[in-house]
Amino acid sequence: MPDLPDLPAAQPPPPLRVVVADDNLVVRAGLTALLSGREDITVAAEAADGREAYEEARRCRPDVVLLDVRMPGMDGLSVLPYLVPIAPVLMLTYSSESEIVQEALRRGAAGYLVHGEFTADRLVAAIRDVREGRAHFTATAADVLRSAIAHSQPPATVKSPLVSSQTLSQVQPDVGQFGSRSRLSTREAEIMDLIASGMNNQQIAATCFISEKTVKNHINRIFAKLHSANRSEATATWLGTRGTG
Repeated sequence: MPDLPDLPAAQPPPPLRVVVADDNLVVRAGLTALLSGREDITVAAEAADGREAYEEARRCRPDVVLLDVRMPGMDGLSVLPYLVPIAPVLMLTYSSESEIVQEALRRGAAGYLVHGEFTADRLVAAIRDVREGRAHFTATAADVLRSAIAHSQPPATVKSPLVSSQTLSQVQPDVGQFGSRSRLSTREAEIMDLIASGMNNQQIAATCFISEKTVKNHINRIFAKLHSANRSEATATWLGTRGTG
C-alpha cells in the first residue's frame, strides 16, 4: 500500500484586529497590553478621539472597534454612526447613564461594557461575541435595556384598557390572527410581536441578542408568510385589523 502524503496542518484563524479608542492614555495602554497578550486578538490601532478612531478604522478595517463615550473633539456617540458601517462597535466606557446607553444602542452599538463590571476574560468574550453578531452587555447596560423594554409604549390599539365594546371588537385578535401566528416559527412570532410594538430593527436585534442582518432575514420570511409588503401591512395582519378588500 503506497504511503499517503502528509496532510498540511490546519492553520489557526488570523487574530481578530481591534481598534482601541479612548482619550485616557492609561486606559488605552492598559487595554492594548491586555489584548495584545492574547494569541487570537491584536490591537491594530489606537485613537484618542472620535475623529482619529474613524480615520484609523477606515485605514486598517478592524474586526471590532472599542469605543469610549466621552472624548474631546468628536466624542464616541457622535462618531458611532460613521464607525458602524466599517466594523461592529463595542462601547467600553465609564458612562453608565441610561440616556447614554440607550442612545449608543440607537446609533448602532453592538454592545456596551461599563468599566468595573467585567474581567479581562469577559472583555475578550464580548469582542468575540460582537464580531459574530451577538450583542454583549454588562450588568448596568443590561438593566437599562430591560427597563427600556418594560416601559416601552404598547401598540396604540391596545394602550388603554378603557375602550368601548365597539373599539374592543375592532382590535381583539380574531381567527385570522391566530392563523397568522400559526404560520410563524417561535422566533418569528417573537420578532413580529416586537415589530407590532413599534420597535425598529436595531432595537429588535438588541432585545433578541441577534444581529440586525439576522433580524432582516427573519422579517423577510415573516413578510412572505403573512403576504405583506411592509411593516404596516404585517402589523395589521398580526393584530387582526387588516381589511380583506
